Amino acid sequence: MLKNKIYKAVVMVLVAISFCSCHKYLELRPQNGITSDQYWQTKEQVQSAVIGIYSGLINAQGGKMPAELFFVWGETRADFVIPGPGISNDENNIISDNILPTNGYVSWGSIYRVINLCNNVLDNAPGVIQRDQTLTQASLNSFMAEAYTIRSLMYFYLVRSFGDVPLKLKTTASDDDLQQLAKTSQKDILTQIVADLKTAEGFAVASYGDNASDRGRITKFTVNALQADVYLWMDNYTDCIAACDKIINSGKYGLVSGDAGWFNTLYVKGNSAEGIFELQFDQQALNPYFNMFSTTVRPRYLANPLIVDNFYTLDPIDPTNVDIRGIDVAIHVADQAIYKYIALNPTTLRTTDGSYAHWICYRYADILLMKAEACINSSRGQDALDLINQVRTRAHALPGSALSPAATDVNGMTDYLMAERAREFAFEGKRWYDLLRNAKRNNFARLDILTSAAITSVPAISQQSALNKLKDPNSLYFPIPQTEIQNDPNLVQNPFYK
Repeated sequence: MLKNKIYKAVVMVLVAISFCSCHKYLELRPQNGITSDQYWQTKEQVQSAVIGIYSGLINAQGGKMPAELFFVWGETRADFVIPGPGISNDENNIISDNILPTNGYVSWGSIYRVINLCNNVLDNAPGVIQRDQTLTQASLNSFMAEAYTIRSLMYFYLVRSFGDVPLKLKTTASDDDLQQLAKTSQKDILTQIVADLKTAEGFAVASYGDNASDRGRITKFTVNALQADVYLWMDNYTDCIAACDKIINSGKYGLVSGDAGWFNTLYVKGNSAEGIFELQFDQQALNPYFNMFSTTVRPRYLANPLIVDNFYTLDPIDPTNVDIRGIDVAIHVADQAIYKYIALNPTTLRTTDGSYAHWICYRYADILLMKAEACINSSRGQDALDLINQVRTRAHALPGSALSPAATDVNGMTDYLMAERAREFAFEGKRWYDLLRNAKRNNFARLDILTSAAITSVPAISQQSALNKLKDPNSLYFPIPQTEIQNDPNLVQNPFYK
């Protein structure tokens, strides 16, 4: 099983990375001792190093856990989250759009740590094939594909959150390799991501032979999902559609049936037929979400109660007729709890030691709706409506949330698509990036998407200030962390925060 491999690999990985990692992942001051030549000898060591990359996504070494940052970066600047009683000042300042370079949640250390783990594999694994005859080229290629793809995913989070960031493509193995980096443009990093994913697609496997690995490790279809997301961000609709079609036409994935077992299959058990890539939490590797969302403690975040009326809607005649994604999935109405990560069913909560709901990076519904968005912007509005309706039908979406834009009405179709993505992926770390991606298109022709979200989410006392800030595109990205500016003279602060 994948999870058992992760735990068995941890000790070996700690040895593998001890010479090339520290708390400062751009400066990367190495700890001299064991050398790469001493470690990189066998295929088992390569596999351990690759599994260590996944471990880096679900632990907090080197900063806040990446799986926690994926939520904070992807949701708190949007309109579905409001402060809970346990929220920190740093988190509350992000919600209020009062973000400073000293904010602990704009620290990227743990993300660059994962990047360095990927670089470590990419730099050192190819040499092992000369030392271990049992390491086949196919196996090496598969390991490389995993490293290329996760590195690309980390950089994709960084450019969507910070804009221009340092691009480091080599690991650090000795004191002679120390370097301090300036920022690389978002455009150039996206170009690098596209190139790396093309390589990864040619190397990756279609299946590892077991369901947990196929959902918890990088496959060819994970690569395609990330490609689609990147192309959509770049407004490359033709290639986005092509990447989505590779997944759709594979026949390996489908929407989980919207029956009574839907929640349990998709969110409680995880690794469903809909899942494409999920971070694999379990009893031995708990996620951070219980303390973030559970109202049995002082939750840091609550669901904005307006989402029920504004997005999911209610049936005024039959209260049992509901959009299955809303009440007791996205939100528990009685206490405004963000529910999908902390519940086993509508009446039973997880406990602290049972907080191991997966973080779903990509699932089949996302592929359908990414393709729909690309179709909207490619004069294929009816195809987009058909795709949106597939997702709505599974969810038993209510007539009150249905819109009737003309297939040729790009703005109206975009609003419909955005609302459907909001319903489908509530609190799954996608909302802010959806808002920003659609707002920035055509030189911020739809800035109203962001201002409308701010009106419903930013506290009244900070609202006017937030609306003014949104007029400056540079404000839509985080500041470079202050500690990085202090430690690296080549880094320049993002323009809005100077």
